[in-house]
Amino acid sequence: MKKIKYLIIILVVFLFTGCKDPFTYHEEEKEYLKGLHYAEMKIKNYGVLELELDADTAPITVTNFMELVNNKYYDGLPIHRVQKDFVVQAGNGAEVKSIKGEFDANGKDNNISHKRGVISMARMGDMSSGYDTASSQFFIMLKDNETLDHYYAAFGKVTKGMENLDKIAKDVKNTDEMGMIQNEQEMPIIEYIKEIEKQG
Repeated sequence: MKKIKYLIIILVVFLFTGCKDPFTYHEEEKEYLKGLHYAEMKIKNYGVLELELDADTAPITVTNFMELVNNKYYDGLPIHRVQKDFVVQAGNGAEVKSIKGEFDANGKDNNISHKRGVISMARMGDMSSGYDTASSQFFIMLKDNETLDHYYAAFGKVTKGMENLDKIAKDVKNTDEMGMIQNEQEMPIIEYIKEIEKQG
């Protein structure tokens, strides 16, 4: 009898809470950024990158990224993945809510191609799953790779400092087959990412 009561309680809770995937983003009614926005990222011992972010193409992603930037979320985090001739990836810190990525397979138009220097959002899953699991991790393309188009939310590009990422890719040695840096001491550190005014 106790087992039956227990099952009934579980069923009632399930019906009222639903079966939401904890990683699924449910779009909020909020005001998203528009237009172009600019940020500067300083990497310890490697110099500065300047980023141009396109909120007209990826308003949810740019708004999320800039909120994290302005809350100093990225300051002090490591670059934890360097896959030569592919990407440099960072942003793995405290848990952040997931967002809906702007890419074609997720029902959002996005004409930013994954060319060298483009910044895009990492997520869980593969080409057919995990579409709404992007949160804080981002990657920057070291080389063109259009196979990522339509499946990942590209949201801007590096306008200055790509040579610093090339230097990192050259220096980092101890990685696994996915480019994950195995030795924490080898992980370059992001000193800060901050919003800046448009240059020129």
